[in-house]
Amino acid sequence: MSDTRPDLLQRLRYLAGTPLPESMREWVRHDVTGPGHLRRYLIRGVVPVIPILVVFAFIPGPPIVRICMILLLLLPLIYFQIALIKIYRRHLLLTNGLDPELLNSKRDKRRATTRSDYENIYRKP
Repeated sequence: MSDTRPDLLQRLRYLAGTPLPESMREWVRHDVTGPGHLRRYLIRGVVPVIPILVVFAFIPGPPIVRICMILLLLLPLIYFQIALIKIYRRHLLLTNGLDPELLNSKRDKRRATTRSDYENIYRKP
């Protein structure tokens, strides 16, 4: 990974959809396709909702009502975040000038390995 990392303002703008400079493309590639990308993506989606969830925790009433209000927001949020992860990652790659096929690199490597294993076993002349 490149040593060029965005500062706090650049990172906030990046999360809001503004592309980073070309010198940071390697950082963007690592951010979107590197190890831990799912964790980073989920944290980015849940953190802005935490203040609302904290407010719901202090609404007067039985604890079960407070817990249900929090879960009513949190569960669909996480569900839709996971459902839309490929779209969001593709969008980040495209807006930063990278090839969206980078998302499929692991799958392509796995397919090539499986294919070569198959050919070694069953395609002997």
